[in-house]
Amino acid sequence: MAPTSVFPALESILPRVSKPVQYVGGEGNSQVKPWDSVQVRWALLYPDAYEVGLPNQGVQILYEVLNERDDALAERCYAVWPDLEALMREHGVPAFTVDAHHAIGDFDLLGVSFSTELGYTNLLTTLDLAGTPLHAADRDETHPVVVAGGHAAFNPEPVADFVDVAAIGDGEEVVGDITDVVRDWKAQGRPGGRRELLVRLAGTPGCYVPSLYDVGYRADGAIASVTPADERVPASVQKRTTVELDDWPYPKKPLVPLAETVHERASVEIFRGCTRGCRFCQAGMITRPVRERSLQGIGEMVDNAVRASGFDEVGLLSLSSADHSEIAEVTKGLADRYEGTNTSLSLPSTRVDAFNIDLANEISRNGRRSGLTFAPEGGSERIRRVINKMVSEDDLIRTCAEAFSQGWRQVKLYFMCGLPTETDEDVLEIAGMAHRVIKAGREGSGRNDVRCTISIGGFVPKPHTPFQWASQCHPEVVDARLRKLREAVNADRKIGRNIGMRYHDGEPSLIEGLLARGDRRVGAVIERVWRDGGRFDGWSEHFSYRRWVDSAAEALEPMGVDLDWYTTREREADEILPWDHLDSGLERDWLWEDWQDALAGREQDDCRWTPCFDCGVCPSTGTDIEVGPSGTTLLPLTVVNPTASAGAMAPGSRQGSGD
Repeated sequence: MAPTSVFPALESILPRVSKPVQYVGGEGNSQVKPWDSVQVRWALLYPDAYEVGLPNQGVQILYEVLNERDDALAERCYAVWPDLEALMREHGVPAFTVDAHHAIGDFDLLGVSFSTELGYTNLLTTLDLAGTPLHAADRDETHPVVVAGGHAAFNPEPVADFVDVAAIGDGEEVVGDITDVVRDWKAQGRPGGRRELLVRLAGTPGCYVPSLYDVGYRADGAIASVTPADERVPASVQKRTTVELDDWPYPKKPLVPLAETVHERASVEIFRGCTRGCRFCQAGMITRPVRERSLQGIGEMVDNAVRASGFDEVGLLSLSSADHSEIAEVTKGLADRYEGTNTSLSLPSTRVDAFNIDLANEISRNGRRSGLTFAPEGGSERIRRVINKMVSEDDLIRTCAEAFSQGWRQVKLYFMCGLPTETDEDVLEIAGMAHRVIKAGREGSGRNDVRCTISIGGFVPKPHTPFQWASQCHPEVVDARLRKLREAVNADRKIGRNIGMRYHDGEPSLIEGLLARGDRRVGAVIERVWRDGGRFDGWSEHFSYRRWVDSAAEALEPMGVDLDWYTTREREADEILPWDHLDSGLERDWLWEDWQDALAGREQDDCRWTPCFDCGVCPSTGTDIEVGPSGTTLLPLTVVNPTASAGAMAPGSRQGSGD
């Protein structure tokens, strides 16, 4: 029997909260399937605010994939702001989905997509509001199976107490396998209870069940062993890899929000993976190997997305979109197709050494020239060798100068502070680079109103990267370097007035580092922070460094470790890392050798165009790097009416406003 919607109780309190529209559902292209028509029911949680979570590609993909099945349904949920949380507790309203406002506790599975570790406390809020025990050990067959996914799931140990399963790698296929296991277990009368279901899930490729592994510790605090607690459980879990992206053209119908969101555009992933080898980049490491969509596949996805959503912008997404081997054909073909319409293209992720003005002109042909964005990441050539981000400063200046000469007026540059081996001088060279950009821009354009914005984030060592052994820079050092950088930028006021500087202080980065490389003992810290009011830690106005520091001291010191042990301490080669039993495909020895190359300032080439470096991914995943030419073309489609919107408006949809 279908559960009762909680909306009547919710509706009565919504007038008392900010932005109530984010909780009502009914977005364009959303779906509500009859509860009793399926055997398996998923609630998909993005543990952050609606405005951040709704555009998330991962959730949208799984939402469509699951709802296309005859035997399953999926509904979405997002973290609720503290004002609504308080009212829900006061009035007894449980955590709910926005699609049909079903209580999350009524679902078979709660899938949680972790893009960042700072969303962990929001998971605990959702579980508590749902009436689901926080600890997986306290749940029975009546509670949803909590499945974690996303990049942070490659080290789920800090939330091992709270999740039942971590799905490692690409999600398109593994969610179907999980659905099959749950469906069959239910059809058989739930034999063996919850534990039997978890054992069956642990035998599913890509699924890691923390409760079925025992962890031992050495006297010095390091991990001594990680061993399966059941003979049917594998010693290590290998990530899932979706090989043929053209077979998974999702989302086919992007969700069109009713409330304002951070991105209001149709997004098409043009390839997955990266072989550039940036040593700091977890996403580039764990998504290997490169798999490109064909020209035909991209063209079909763009056309479907525009027609289904009515968005006036299409983002061509990947970790470095200009690296697609047929990017010139993609951008020119799409610009030709939509010329004269309201549809514009964007390339959110580009590298200087893969960028050219012709590409920029194609991207901006049907839209506005809002600015160019590049990510040198390090201020000096020396530090860029360390991180393997070999962007030549001369090439950057040359590219910016040409862009300014052809009408662009703004460039944004991304950097990191606190990188391994970094010195004050490495950071101060960012100021010199920004000054040169402004000078070249003024000279190339003949104008004085060109601008450069430098945006700086704190470096966080991540699992499954060569920097997983590195010590993290203390916030006091990061903040001191950023203060010196601001002084250097403003030293020449005639140039400095054209340079904007945005940065994040070092404190949130240190906590992210604790959560990124923590083990199961860190779960006690997360729970203490949550019980002390921790919510939305990824938002500066809600983040409390003191709360995390105090909670870490209270929870960790009785166990013989502390915050610095997890963050500012450098690891040794033979130390067992909390995620070593989770196989991203990368050979541990290769990562260690690349770490040694980093310390020596040695570069690593892109293996797409050079001989294999034996990182281990291709053999372990049973696939290979897949790049063009694809042998296909952009399909000739029915011409979109130039006088109308770029696509037929879906019921309930509206024009997106872009970023």
